[in-house]
Amino acid sequence: MNPKQLAAVFELSATKRFEHFVKVVAEREEAWGLYQDGWAMAAADDGVSVFPLWPHKEYAEACAIDEWAGYLPKAISLDDLMEVVLPQLKVEGTLPGILPTPASKGAMPSIDELVAALEEELQRY
Repeated sequence: MNPKQLAAVFELSATKRFEHFVKVVAEREEAWGLYQDGWAMAAADDGVSVFPLWPHKEYAEACAIDEWAGYLPKAISLDDLMEVVLPQLKVEGTLPGILPTPASKGAMPSIDELVAALEEELQRY
């Protein structure tokens, strides 16, 4: 991925980044998180825990700054995302943080909204 593409996606609205995430994750069958002795976490404005996710390693790498400095991108297979990660987040009351950027938190859909969007996109393949 070239820097211009990365910057262009980071400039999209949170809604457009969510749509991009769903398409790419369904197509590539993997998502990315940041990991260092545990997964990188964030918080919504209301204090709810957020698990940040990206559709490409490079997006995650670009966000490994500040409180996530030293974290490394780690792939999550689509199967693990759908069958393990998202159900666990739902039990914990944690929201997915979809494609945050260094300057923005990204979309924070409910687990059910994310699963429905991924399932709908997967039906196209």
